[in-house]
Amino acid sequence: MGALLLSGSTNGQPIKVAATSTPGTTVHTAITGTTMMDHIHLWATNTDTSARTLTIEFGGVTDPDNLITKAYSIPLSSKPIKILDGQPLNNAKVLSAFASSANKIVLTGYALRVKNG
Repeated sequence: MGALLLSGSTNGQPIKVAATSTPGTTVHTAITGTTMMDHIHLWATNTDTSARTLTIEFGGVTDPDNLITKAYSIPLSSKPIKILDGQPLNNAKVLSAFASSANKIVLTGYALRVKNG
C-alpha cells in the first residue's frame, strides 16, 4: 500500500495524450479485484500555444457515464492543473484520456493504493 506511479507512465515521466478520440491514451489501470482501491491524483499541462480540451475516460468510454471530465479546457502554456483529486478506481478499470490535439497535453500524477472499506 502507498503511492504508486501511474501505470501508463514510464518511470514516472509525464504521459503524452496521443489520442484525439475514444478510446483514449491509457493513463492508469487500477488494481485487480475489489478489496483494494487506487485513489488517483492527476494533473494536466498544455505544452501548446493554443488552448486544448481534455476528456478523461474513467473506467469506460460511455458518455456520460464514464466521461467525468468532458471537454475540460486547458489554457495555453499552462502550469499543471489538478484534474483528479483522489478519485477511487479498482477492479482493473482503466483511466484514459483524449484531447483536441495529439501530443500537446501531458499528464502527471500518482495513485494511492489503500484497502477498500
